[in-house]
Amino acid sequence: MDKIEVRGARTHNLKNINLVIPRDKLIVVTGLSGSGKSSLAFDTLYAEGQRRYVESLSAYARQFLSLMEKPDVDHIEGLSPAISIEQKSTSHNPRSTVGTITEIHDYLRLLYARVGEPRCPDHDVPLAAQTVSQMVDNVLSQPEGKRLMLLAPIIKERKGEHTKTLENLASQGYIRARIDGEVCDLSDPPKLELQKKHTIEVVVDRFKVRDDLTQRLAESFETALELSGGTAVVADMDDPKAEELLFSANFACPICGYSMRELEPR
Repeated sequence: MDKIEVRGARTHNLKNINLVIPRDKLIVVTGLSGSGKSSLAFDTLYAEGQRRYVESLSAYARQFLSLMEKPDVDHIEGLSPAISIEQKSTSHNPRSTVGTITEIHDYLRLLYARVGEPRCPDHDVPLAAQTVSQMVDNVLSQPEGKRLMLLAPIIKERKGEHTKTLENLASQGYIRARIDGEVCDLSDPPKLELQKKHTIEVVVDRFKVRDDLTQRLAESFETALELSGGTAVVADMDDPKAEELLFSANFACPICGYSMRELEPR
C-alpha cells in the first residue's frame, strides 16, 4: 500500500474533507491559523493510527495506555501505528532526539545492532571476523582437485624496494611470494622501484582441494594469519583472473584493513 486515503473527515475545523496522502514520504501540511492543520495531522491521522494500534494489543496491555478520542471521520485506509511530537518542548535536554523523546531509541539501537551488516565504505564487502574453521570449510567447499594457493599479505600498496622484507621471508624458509600480482621465487626476487607502490603476499601453501586437507589447511591458515596480522587470500593457481577468496580474522575489510567496532546495542 502506497497511500493513505481519508474520506469524510469532520474533526474540529475540518469540513467533510477527502484526500489522498502518499505513504513513506515527507509530507508538510501548511495553511492559515485555524485552517485545520492540527485537526488533520494530530486529531485525525495520529489519533486513528494510535487508536488502531492500541486496540490490537491485549486487554492487559491496554489498561496501561491512554486512548485518544475516536476522530470524526467516515473512513481512513493505509494507516500504520503512529508517533506524534508536539511543537512545544517536552525536554530541556539539548541532546534530546525524536528517538529519545518517543522512547524508541533503545529498540532501534537493538534492531540495528542485531540486523545491521557493517560494510567497508570503499570496497562494499561485509566486515566480519571469521574463524580458522570457517576459512577451512570455505576452501574445502571449492571443486575437488582445484589447484589453489594460500597467501599472506605482507605489504599492501606501499612505496619502497622492500628488500629487507623479502630477505626476511626467505630466511624464514618461504620459497615464493606474489609481488604485484606475479608469483616470484624469493631466492631471486625482482628489484622493486623505490617510488612505486607495491603489494607483497607470501605463498604459505599450495594444494589441490581434497577432503583430507582439514588439518593441513588449518595450520597453514594460522601461519598466514600470524604473518599478515589477521588476513589471508586464497587464489586460483591455474586462472589468475579468477575471483579470489578473501579472509579476515579481524572485524575488518580483508582488502584495505578498514575496521570498526563490532555492532553492539550500547
